[in-house]
Amino acid sequence: MAEKVRAVEQNAENNDRKLRKKDLWHCFLLWESTSESCLSYERLMSLGFCHAMTPIINRLYKTKEERAAALKRHMVFFNTENNWGAVIPGIVCSMEEKKANGDENITDETINSVKVGLMGPLAGIGDTITQGLVSTVLLAIFVDMTLDGNIAAPFFYTLIMGIYIALMGYFTFFNGYKLGQNVFAKITDASIMRKITNSLSILGMTIAGAMMVNNVNIITPLEIHINDTSVVIQELLDSILPGMLSVGFVLLCFGLMKKNVSIFKIMAILIVISVAAAAIGIL
Repeated sequence: MAEKVRAVEQNAENNDRKLRKKDLWHCFLLWESTSESCLSYERLMSLGFCHAMTPIINRLYKTKEERAAALKRHMVFFNTENNWGAVIPGIVCSMEEKKANGDENITDETINSVKVGLMGPLAGIGDTITQGLVSTVLLAIFVDMTLDGNIAAPFFYTLIMGIYIALMGYFTFFNGYKLGQNVFAKITDASIMRKITNSLSILGMTIAGAMMVNNVNIITPLEIHINDTSVVIQELLDSILPGMLSVGFVLLCFGLMKKNVSIFKIMAILIVISVAAAAIGIL
């Protein structure tokens, strides 16, 4: 009799750790409406992501300690385009469900690696399609209509853009959840999960390197004159390693972050170095 009671209690506990449709809808609506409402220079969309995950965390985890650990897990740096990128919280919901039900292959590192590995590519796709294509085409149509005196044109733009955002977010989020269920249900080998984690980590670092090339451009105007010959220092550095100064500054920032120096102190250090170097003509 006692064994039957324990079995019933175990089944009830397992059922409590299953996500319901309304939990997913709650998460989706929070993501779509608040994911970009509280940005910071240090962690960008992390607070919005964490806020969207609260109904999932409250459903899956019962103790205060478990919930605190889950919230902390989602307070790391995160940034993406929130419509195409909605696939990420969808996948993470599935992973959290697996983790809450005892899957030891789903670790904090695995969840974060999935987020880091996907956020860059999906941001690039989403920004290109949503802002660079859909929004641009619709604005070209409805701005022209507005200039012709059609007062309803701005409202039509808002309506169509809103429908696009809602449908795209719904499609990516819920398919992300289904994808997470189908994929991670089949991954039981810890070595496979380790390979996926490492691959996504490498992808994230590759994206960070590409962003550095496109966004960090530090050059020096220094020239050395020897008799009638001039040596341009920047050309010399580029022949050794293109973008050497940019790489050096980025590595400096990484080194300071490794030593737990705050973002604001790093920004202050960079400003001081930049002003001093510009004043003496090095940069």
